Amino acid sequence: MQTRPAHALPSDHGSRFVSRRALAARSRTSRLLRTTALSCALLMPGMAEAKVSPEEARRLGTDLTPLGGEKKGNADGSIPAWDGGYSMPQPAAGKERDPASYKLLSDDKPLYTISSANLAQYKGKLTAGAQALFARFPSSYKMNVYPTRRTARTPDFINAATAKNAVDAELGNQGESLNGAVTGIPFPIPKSGIEVIWNHKLRYRGLSLQRWNAQLAVQANGAFQPYVLREDVLFQYNKPGITPESLNNVALYFLQFTTAPERQVGNVVLVHETLDQVKEPRRAWLYNPGQRRIRRAPNVAYDNPGTGSDGLRTNDQLDAFNGATDRYTWKLLGKREMIVPYNSVKLLDNKLKYAQIAKAGHMNVELPRYELHRVWVVEAELKPGTSHVYKRRSFYVDEDTWTILAVDNYDQRGTLWRVQETHQVQLAWLDRVGPVCGSVYDLQSNRYLLQEMSNEAPLFKDVEFDIDHFSTGSVQRMAER
Repeated sequence: MQTRPAHALPSDHGSRFVSRRALAARSRTSRLLRTTALSCALLMPGMAEAKVSPEEARRLGTDLTPLGGEKKGNADGSIPAWDGGYSMPQPAAGKERDPASYKLLSDDKPLYTISSANLAQYKGKLTAGAQALFARFPSSYKMNVYPTRRTARTPDFINAATAKNAVDAELGNQGESLNGAVTGIPFPIPKSGIEVIWNHKLRYRGLSLQRWNAQLAVQANGAFQPYVLREDVLFQYNKPGITPESLNNVALYFLQFTTAPERQVGNVVLVHETLDQVKEPRRAWLYNPGQRRIRRAPNVAYDNPGTGSDGLRTNDQLDAFNGATDRYTWKLLGKREMIVPYNSVKLLDNKLKYAQIAKAGHMNVELPRYELHRVWVVEAELKPGTSHVYKRRSFYVDEDTWTILAVDNYDQRGTLWRVQETHQVQLAWLDRVGPVCGSVYDLQSNRYLLQEMSNEAPLFKDVEFDIDHFSTGSVQRMAER
């Protein structure tokens, strides 16, 4: 076989090789194109911005909350000023999920109820997804809107780390790698949409815990079968005193065991969530009890169907959004005052049965709580040459906690397809938020998914897992017991 000279390239004009002079000219042109492309890329929406100045960072804790929300209320007082958040002693054993334990919230009555009859009055403060649900269920869907309670509160070590991150954090690899940040919110004063999404992915949710996640794929007639997962999580990024270097490029460790239905018991998913997903994509493995071995699972990502979801959500829709951001461009549209799910203590209640929550068409509308809050609005557009079932996604992100509270997901025709909401509660004795229910409504199939519920399961518990708990060898041993 003839070997092509190292300096030769295929000719565009039929000659077998190009000359050295042509090669040099082409090289100069290539360098110019790369430089121009880089310059253009840096100007594209969603690309990383410069760090904030020390002067701007000093706004944290003064006119901004420690995590970057505006301290002041709005002009008419319907959004109050942030006064430090909600804190309370730990409830008595067994009362952690009793709504009556959250006196600040449980004593509230709705200010008003939005229905199809008065929808026009509130449309300007509702997501496109919420409006679509009113259109789909005009006689039964409604939203009870309560007084706005700015309950968000985080520990001092998170606040201190956030202040440091504000001047140190930056993104590389076109937004896919985070540098210089650890423990706190990386971008409390965001300049781009992708920074807001990073804040959501790394927000404080505790250090190391075990929780139960029941998923209900609810059919059009209201029927469902619970798919129950036990999930062990180590939020390594949040560990006090850890350094960016000692993370070894892993933000969190995640281990998921299927505990119901019976035919799925024994399936295990293991994930090491990397910080720089260009340098190293998410590490994921699956254990199948029929094969009795653990194997790599690169499909646990992006738009592949999520575990136990009956095809109603993608992998990257757990926790509203997770994983790599590289298939989208991210545009920051600014802040809006919007009516969003917030402080849903009724959905926390462990006296509720799943059948009392999941109803035909939509969840029991008497249980969610909605409030008026300021949210960051981020628009994600699918990049040319990449693939995902969602062509466009609109994210609504809480300014106080950095939790994605709602998402509008559009199909390839640009039609609204799936409507997402995150219902959360401030665990006021732990200074952190926790999910009580997430919903994904499929407007095309007339089905919906409820997830991250534990009403009929044990309460989550903080467990001091070490990294070895999330090794493939450890998972293999646990699965075979």
